[in-house]
Amino acid sequence: MNREELNEEKVSGADNAPRQIKPLRKLKRVESRTPAQPEYHGLHEAPSIDISIEGENRKPEPVQEQVYHGLHEKGSEYTEWNDDDDEDFDDEAPEKTKKSKKDALIKLGAIVVSLVTIITLFLNMPILWYKKSGQPDERVSIINYFKRWQPTVDLEGELQKPSMDLNVDTDIVNENFTDGLDLPQLVEGQYTVLFLGFDEDQELTDVIWICQFDIAAAKLHILQVPRDSAVPNYTSNPTTKINSVYYYAWDQESSKIQRVVNCVQENFQIPIDAYVTTTCYDIVDIVDLIGGIPIHLDNEIIYEADKIIPKGDVVLNGNQAEWFVRFRHEWLQGDIGRVQNQRRFMAAAMQKLLSIVKDEGRLKLYSYLNTIYKNKWIATNMSVDDLSKLADFGSTLTMENVAVNMVPGEDAEYVGSDGVLYSIYSIHKRATIDMLNESFRPYQRPLLLSESNIMEFVDEYNYQYDLYDDTGMTFEELEKATEPPRNPDMKPWWKEDD
Repeated sequence: MNREELNEEKVSGADNAPRQIKPLRKLKRVESRTPAQPEYHGLHEAPSIDISIEGENRKPEPVQEQVYHGLHEKGSEYTEWNDDDDEDFDDEAPEKTKKSKKDALIKLGAIVVSLVTIITLFLNMPILWYKKSGQPDERVSIINYFKRWQPTVDLEGELQKPSMDLNVDTDIVNENFTDGLDLPQLVEGQYTVLFLGFDEDQELTDVIWICQFDIAAAKLHILQVPRDSAVPNYTSNPTTKINSVYYYAWDQESSKIQRVVNCVQENFQIPIDAYVTTTCYDIVDIVDLIGGIPIHLDNEIIYEADKIIPKGDVVLNGNQAEWFVRFRHEWLQGDIGRVQNQRRFMAAAMQKLLSIVKDEGRLKLYSYLNTIYKNKWIATNMSVDDLSKLADFGSTLTMENVAVNMVPGEDAEYVGSDGVLYSIYSIHKRATIDMLNESFRPYQRPLLLSESNIMEFVDEYNYQYDLYDDTGMTFEELEKATEPPRNPDMKPWWKEDD
C-alpha cells in the first residue's frame, strides 16, 4: 500500500451532499502469544514495534535484537569466530596464566616483607622496663629483654661487684683493646665462670672449678680447687675445708653463692664474672640429655657393690657419669686422685661438645642449653645471650687450647675447734701465685704474695713433697692419660683374689 491510495477520496456532484470517503485498510497489530519482556532502551532510542498491514502477504522483516553496549565498547556488529581466532586465543591463555601467577607471587612477597618489617620494628621498640639489682631501670626492646633474661638467677641470686683491685695491665688493655665478644666482663679479654657441684644435701661444694675463657687468645684455662683446701678465715666449720664455705661461711649476711665467690677472689685474686651450680642429680639428667659421654677406662670402677662401670671403651650414661666424677675410694691419693680423674671426664665432655657441633650443628647445642635452662638443671646469673655466646665460643676451641691446672699443695692434718683430727689440703702459696701469674692473669699485672689471703698449714721450708705443684695438662694430653694410681689395700673384699 502506498500513501496516495491511502488518501484517495470520491466527491459527490452537490456541494452539500455528503462526501463518500474510501475506507482505510484496516491495520492490525501483530501480538505474540506470550507477552514479551520489556527491553531496556536508551534515552534517545525509539521502541521497535512489529506492525503488519492486513491484506498484504508481506512477511515482516526480522527485527535485530538490541544489545546494550558500555561506554567504551564497540558497536554491536556481528563478528564471526574462525579457527584462526581460536588458535590465537589459546596461545595467549598460558601467557596470561603465567603473568597472573607471577603477579600473585609478587603480591604475596610484598605482604610477607611488610609483615616481617612490622614485626621486626615492633620487637625492636623499647617498650619493656628492664630491672636489675644495682643498676638503673631502663626501657628495652622485646628482643633485648629476652637476651638479658636470666631464668635461673633466682635460685642463687646476683653477684656483687668485687671490691678488690683488678690490677688491669693497661699496656695490653688500653682504650683500643677489644676481644670481639660482647659480654659483661670485669676485665676485657677474659670471662671467668665459677662452677660448683653440690653433694646430695646441697650443702657442700665437692666440685670447684674456676673456668677462665681467654677470649682474646681463643683459649680456656681451668683451675681445680681441691674440696679439702683449708681456708679457716672463711668457714665456721671445724674442718676448715673450702667445700663448707657455701653453707658454713663466717659471713652470713651475703648470699651463699657470694660467700664462695668472695673466698675464691680473695685467695686466688681471680675476678669472677659469673657462676654455674648444679647437683649430682642434675648431672645425671644433663648427660642423658646429650646422649652420654664416650670415654676409655683402664679398669672397672666400683662405686658401690651394685654400681659398677666396666673397663674399656664405654659411653657413660647419666648415673655412670655421677659415679665416675664422685669416685674416690680406691685412689691412692684420695681426693686428689678424684680431682685428677675428673680431668679425664672434662676432656671427654669437651670432646662430646665438639662432636655435637660438628655432627648436629650449633642449633642442636642451643636446643640442649634451652632444655637445661627450662628444667633448671643448673643455676646461673648468666643471661640467655651470655650463655649462648659462651657456648658458641667454647665450640670453636681445640683440645690443645684447653688446659687444666690444680691448686698446688699437699696433704696435711689439722685438729679442729671440736678437737677432732681432720685430713686437709694445705695450699702451697708461692707455687700457687706463680701458677696464677703464668696461666690465669693474661690481662692483669703480676700477683704479689701479699695480695693473696692464702693461709698455709705447712711452712714452705717444711714441705713434705711438691708432687702437685705442677700438674698442668692440656685436654689433648688428657685424651691419652691413664687413670690415677690405686691403693691395693682399698680393693673391695670380693675382689681381693683378683
